[in-house]
Amino acid sequence: MSKRMTETQIVSILKEAEARIPAKELCRKYGIASSTFYNEER
Repeated sequence: MSKRMTETQIVSILKEAEARIPAKELCRKYGIASSTFYNEER
């Protein structure tokens, strides 16, 4: 079962990433896979 995040949640996480919080820490905090965090849709 996958949990979808809202656009607001995604923006919040990306703002934290811009604030230099390590991706590994953000993934652990929000329960997302690192491959999802780094995924680029083309």
